[in-house]
Amino acid sequence: MNHNVNLAVKVAGVDFKNPLIAASGTFGFGEEYNELYDVGLLGGISSKGLTLHPKDGNEGIRVWETASGMMNSVGLQNPGVEAFIDHGIAQMRHFGNVLIANMGGHSMEDYITGATMLSNADIDMLELNISCPNVKSGGMAFGIKADVAKEVVGEVRKVCAKPLIVKLSPNAENIVDMALACEEAGADALSLVNTFQAMAIDIHKRKPVFNNVYAGLSGAAIKPIALRMVHSVCKKVQVPVIGIGGIYTAEDVLEFVMAGAAAVQIGTVNFNNPLAGADILDDLVHLCQKEGISDINEIRGIC
Repeated sequence: MNHNVNLAVKVAGVDFKNPLIAASGTFGFGEEYNELYDVGLLGGISSKGLTLHPKDGNEGIRVWETASGMMNSVGLQNPGVEAFIDHGIAQMRHFGNVLIANMGGHSMEDYITGATMLSNADIDMLELNISCPNVKSGGMAFGIKADVAKEVVGEVRKVCAKPLIVKLSPNAENIVDMALACEEAGADALSLVNTFQAMAIDIHKRKPVFNNVYAGLSGAAIKPIALRMVHSVCKKVQVPVIGIGGIYTAEDVLEFVMAGAAAVQIGTVNFNNPLAGADILDDLVHLCQKEGISDINEIRGIC
């Protein structure tokens, strides 16, 4: 790789060799992709979404292709926080990049207990997924109302000694208010956006495709909206932002950085092209050279 281009970035005091992070839920713990290319090339990996206890995930169809994207209703299938600490961390550590543990929960107690355990483990950062439904509030996600999110982040902040990233849902009532609330509650960084709530119908069966009716939309289709949300949030918060949403190319990466993102996560593209991480990184070097960018940090937030 040409070292005339500096791709190193810093997020909440953590050094990344480049701004590419494999997004949670699309990369497992990295082992399968590492059979195809050296995933240590990436700046970081965000783990499969963890919950305090193991989860089997949703029944029925889990993935559905859409125009320029995909929908998923996987349901946070994962081995649980304890199993991740015992086995998953060791698997991820040898890749040599930033290890981010992504964690969700369905109650305040789950978040606090899980965050406490992960804070004492060998991870570099904790990414808090607040898009999970709150079982004590009729299933409304923690990340919909800013005051609810602020409470969760504040409680997790009390027990989390690691740099804390809060992953925001685009389904929030107001994404900027949500970002400001999480920042005030102690988030060291923000990542956005998670998937958009969407729906598909099987006209032949005359019923929704997914057992849960609604599912999460991701992929290239959401990029312009995700980019707008990242730009809006970056203009208002002081903490670093990690951009997510339909990033498929090196050009997409530069767009998010120019919008203000300190780093980006690539997700759905990994399903389209399992070598995407390596391909985008290689293209990013050449694109920066072509555009006369010697340090990717120079263009952050210029738009």
